[in-house]
Amino acid sequence: MSLFKSITTFGGLTLISRITGFVRDVLIANFLGASFVADAFFVALKLPNLFRRFFAEGAFNAAFVPIFSGKLESKSKENAVKFADNSISFLFWFLLLFVLLFEIFMPVIIWCFAPGFAEVEGKLGLASDLSRITFPYLLFISIVSLQSGVISSFGKFAAYGASPIILNLTMIASLFLPNSWFLSNGHALAFAVSLAGFLQILWLRYNLKKIGVNLSLNWNPFKLKVTDSVRDLLRKIGPGIVGAGVYQVNLFIDTILVSLVAEGAVSWLYYSQRLNQLPLGVVGAAVGVALLPVLSKNIKAKDEKAACESQNNAIFYALILSVPASVALIVMAKPIIAALFQHGRFGMFETEMTSIALVALSFGLPAYVLVKALAPNFFARGDTKTPVRYAIISMVVNIVLNIVLMIPYGHVGIAAATSVSAWVTVFLYYRGLKRAKHINVDRALIFNIDKIILASVMMGGVLYGLLYGTELWFAGWMNGSIGLRVMILGFMVLFGLVSFVIFAKLLGVINFQEMKTSFRRKKG
Repeated sequence: MSLFKSITTFGGLTLISRITGFVRDVLIANFLGASFVADAFFVALKLPNLFRRFFAEGAFNAAFVPIFSGKLESKSKENAVKFADNSISFLFWFLLLFVLLFEIFMPVIIWCFAPGFAEVEGKLGLASDLSRITFPYLLFISIVSLQSGVISSFGKFAAYGASPIILNLTMIASLFLPNSWFLSNGHALAFAVSLAGFLQILWLRYNLKKIGVNLSLNWNPFKLKVTDSVRDLLRKIGPGIVGAGVYQVNLFIDTILVSLVAEGAVSWLYYSQRLNQLPLGVVGAAVGVALLPVLSKNIKAKDEKAACESQNNAIFYALILSVPASVALIVMAKPIIAALFQHGRFGMFETEMTSIALVALSFGLPAYVLVKALAPNFFARGDTKTPVRYAIISMVVNIVLNIVLMIPYGHVGIAAATSVSAWVTVFLYYRGLKRAKHINVDRALIFNIDKIILASVMMGGVLYGLLYGTELWFAGWMNGSIGLRVMILGFMVLFGLVSFVIFAKLLGVINFQEMKTSFRRKKG
């Protein structure tokens, strides 16, 4: 399967997942707003998701996929599956112990994670209770991530891309269950999170069986086999965990600081991050997931020219999708937040606070996506140490900027610090790959990047004129029904997309015939 087709397949399903995720967040905003319960639930949701970066998409999968893909490239499917069986068994037993320890010490952990909650009576206890319910999700989603690494190595991305939809639909359903079933909507959502993780395991297990892969867990931890491949995996995981850990320290510090800002600040930042993560999840995750097995196979075959070509294609796809999205989010931040979230307990003040955070985060959106496009070049070569050094530098930048910017700008300063540190990471990744001669950005790509930026700015100008040049219409929209606001928002998103495509076509960035050919190509 070509890189373009892999990205569009995974990205398209991720887009559906993000849309259902927005429906979920709109409903959460309606039921919980930016309240006491909302803050507690969002911390409970963040906790397992922070650690999944260690044991799933981060260290473990980055080390696992190149080894597994290499075994498949060597025409040894049986050995590859045995390696996956051993890997999933080690992951399960380690995380089971990890989850049990966290369940025991959860109140202390939540106090460290969100110390500002201790100032509000009952808030810390509620966050601790909800976190105990959600934390098993870490175990489930880490297994899901390993299953996804296996299935993506076979060039199958649809099942992986569709699995997050299960989480969104389960959480949506929980909000409509009878109130008598749970202590609060926050408790219902927390139970739905862990249930969804288990359902995702069943979904991917079914899809793996369809391609003849039946992963089995060793239920006796004392009979785990430490093969050479597992030793290699564990050796490579070490630096990866440090690197992922540095990133999680960033998020951990962000959460601590934002919990000290004001009541509702955790929720403001959460909702703005959700909007910013739509293109990041659709584009960034798709590029990273699709590129890692492709680069691993190129490097295994010692075809550096193909590897550089795959890397340049990934950079191009990352930017042509993320730059216009970034400009659109900056221009339309307030109306987007108002259209999607401003109803029920989410009022105009919450809209204002959330939208300015979204603007700050959106400046870093292309950087977040580029990191996803550049990181696989290290992981595919078995280099998990170099990204650690870069992550430490970015962490220091983020911490310093958090402290400096939080005092005058509150939660917006924290969002801005995140964007700046992301661009620092891109610079470090590119410089490292350039020095190692693992990347070769040619003149054609540079010209295309310039044209993408120009087309995006032109699109932003069109959207700004349409939005603020018709102020009365805009004001009427803001005061209209939810359905009307969402409908007009959808029209403006479509209008912006069409205008960008027109500008990009006129500037020679987009070639529809090449894209059609690439999509039909079965092998990249």
